[in-house]
Amino acid sequence: MEQSIENKLIKADKAFSEWKKTPFEDRQKLIAKAAEILKNNSEKFGTIITTEMNKPISQSIAEVGKCALMMNYYADAENILKPEKVDSEYSYSEIHYVPKGVILGVMPWNFPFWQVLRFAVPAILAGNTVVLKHASICFGSGNAIEEVLLEAGFPEGIFQNLEVGHNEVKEILEHEAVKGVSLTGSGRAGAEVASTAGLNMKKSLLELGGSDAFIVLDDADLDKAAKVGAQARLQNCGQTCVAAKRFIIDEKIEDVFLPKFIEEYKKFVPGNPMDKETKISGMARPDLANDLEKQFKKALENGAEIMIPLERISDHEFKPGLIRVYEGNPILQEELFGPLGMVMVAKNDEEALKMANDIPFGLSNSVWTNDKDRQLFFIENLESGTVNINRMTSSDPRFPFGGTKASGYGTELSLLALKEFVTAKTIVGN
Repeated sequence: MEQSIENKLIKADKAFSEWKKTPFEDRQKLIAKAAEILKNNSEKFGTIITTEMNKPISQSIAEVGKCALMMNYYADAENILKPEKVDSEYSYSEIHYVPKGVILGVMPWNFPFWQVLRFAVPAILAGNTVVLKHASICFGSGNAIEEVLLEAGFPEGIFQNLEVGHNEVKEILEHEAVKGVSLTGSGRAGAEVASTAGLNMKKSLLELGGSDAFIVLDDADLDKAAKVGAQARLQNCGQTCVAAKRFIIDEKIEDVFLPKFIEEYKKFVPGNPMDKETKISGMARPDLANDLEKQFKKALENGAEIMIPLERISDHEFKPGLIRVYEGNPILQEELFGPLGMVMVAKNDEEALKMANDIPFGLSNSVWTNDKDRQLFFIENLESGTVNINRMTSSDPRFPFGGTKASGYGTELSLLALKEFVTAKTIVGN
């Protein structure tokens, strides 16, 4: 390990020894100041995001704004970590929530500010310190976040960006100063990090991939479902774990809904990411575009049919594609991380449910129906961390965010996230 990285880990550990004693309310005040800095400089930070990974500038600015909104949520949050008294026959009968220490964040490029702060803010508010290993194309975002927190008044060492590659993650996680890890990324990366954490008896939180179903039933508002569905698949060029990736359509509305959906889908035309009118631009890297193109060909080789061709127009840009996929196609067991959607047709609600659940992932799903009983059927039976009714998936600071199955484990956002990296310490006696 480079001495500079070793020094930062030691610095984070020393900062923790004081930060854990800082009152919860004082930590909240600093978070509020950081939120204000982000909000007042959203275009500046949005430009960094767009420059690094090609997100349309309007979406980048919105991402920064969403970070400020989330931070204000925690700045005003109830302190659920204060000592909790338990009724018993003992004079000492309490639960104390003790922060763990230095937490490593391994974060992706698709939401360079949001993913980092979504993990870091509750971890820091709980009394931990954070070191970040960001995606290699997003070191600028990582450094900017560190600068914002320092400007807001956070002590040095509370949050540090480490400009390191994936090969160094294992050694950092094994370091005695690091007490836990939160990773957002691929299943393979998650398995490697969780394995290292487990061997070293350290807490891990994994937010991994998804292949979310967007289920449209025959009593839904079809115009709204078509419009929202296109956005749900193609926002951020389809590069989001909770993008709608599989559109499961009731066969009774196939002939009515699909033309509406295709019309909305075709409105997403690649443009200059720095133009505020642009709704979709290129993928983050050419190699990611190569991977998507290979998956497109694999789907076709296994019986998928083209509804809208996936047309590559540069090394990292596509005109978005849409394919009809049938059960048994191996592509259904993979995540399509880019502007390519899959359509399936179900005979009834039971078959739609089976299609939705018949994948390794379990992150989020969206169901479109106005019938309360049908809504309840899917709410109770979909295997995912989130079920959305008549809306697309989007994370909200107020609600827990996380998945099941191959989509990972642990909770981000909401008050529950404050307890992810703490130890529940029982105090009992007379």
